[in-house]
Amino acid sequence: MSTSSRRMAGVLLIVMPTVVLGGVSVLTLLVNDPAYAANPLRQDLWRAGHAHAGVLLILSLVALRYVDETALRERTRWFIRLAFPIAALLLPLAYFLSVLSPTAEEPNALVNLAYVGAVVLVAGMLALGVGLVRHRSSAPAEEFTSAR
Repeated sequence: MSTSSRRMAGVLLIVMPTVVLGGVSVLTLLVNDPAYAANPLRQDLWRAGHAHAGVLLILSLVALRYVDETALRERTRWFIRLAFPIAALLLPLAYFLSVLSPTAEEPNALVNLAYVGAVVLVAGMLALGVGLVRHRSSAPAEEFTSAR
């Protein structure tokens, strides 16, 4: 693993406890705040935000294990290193901020951040996938036969 990927992994692991704190805050609201419990839209979006944050941060860590194996320029590798965590930030923010008001009956315009996050995530996935496929197809044949 490159130094850049290792540092990014360290930052992601330092950020990960915020997901735990988010889960505790959602649980606290669910148990102690009747306004939160009475708003199913807010519950659903906050639950989705919390789940997306955790899953995408873990996916970010997984992607870091592969990014250095790609046949891509370093600039593209940096895009991949950043795309997954940016999506892990944008998607939950879209869900949380779009129903910040306890009386929200529909999401506000900030829900559109989810689409931006999804585009960034898919771009990062495609770049990583193409980089890995290119690396495999450009490797000499003896590399595969000697590994057996």
